[in-house]
Amino acid sequence: MRVRHPDGQVFSFDAGALCLELSSISGGEGFRARFELLHSPGDFVRWAFAGRLDLAGWGLRPEDVVATEEHLALVKRLREAIWAGAWATATGSAIARVDADVLNEVAGGAVPVPEIGPELRRTWQRPVRADQLATLFARDAVTTLTPPTATRVRMCAADNCALIYLDTSRPGNRRWCSMERCGNRAKVRSHRSREDRP
Repeated sequence: MRVRHPDGQVFSFDAGALCLELSSISGGEGFRARFELLHSPGDFVRWAFAGRLDLAGWGLRPEDVVATEEHLALVKRLREAIWAGAWATATGSAIARVDADVLNEVAGGAVPVPEIGPELRRTWQRPVRADQLATLFARDAVTTLTPPTATRVRMCAADNCALIYLDTSRPGNRRWCSMERCGNRAKVRSHRSREDRP
């Protein structure tokens, strides 16, 4: 997904998991509030179409998704539980029961119903509701934040970056949220450090 940082830089970020895409790059509470992208239900629909849900690939258009203020509140509540759980997992702590309870509650909801649509393409029954999409994020979080996948949940190694991702690389040695941003900055610092040595 292409991400625009408040400092103006645009870079690619692969969260590695649906749930971490929601918790890492749609904003949030606390220090993440300055990155908030979900100000309205329509914002969530637009954001969802840009991500790994691949709604267009399911033959959907934005007008096929129903999102209400209540749905948006649910998505944001879920996002905070995913963020807290991912932070705990990435830093070697246990997920708080209150966050696990939110994940379990939302994961128990209804999901979009698949069907064979026109031209024999896969699609979902319309309308698709935003709370159904939230259930997909929650179910992904249950899988991502528990063993064995949880051992691959990482935080960017940069001192000033808190992006959390699932390391899907074969060797499991991904260190940066993005080589375009934090990885490149680390390479530049390392290069300058070598040049400054006597």
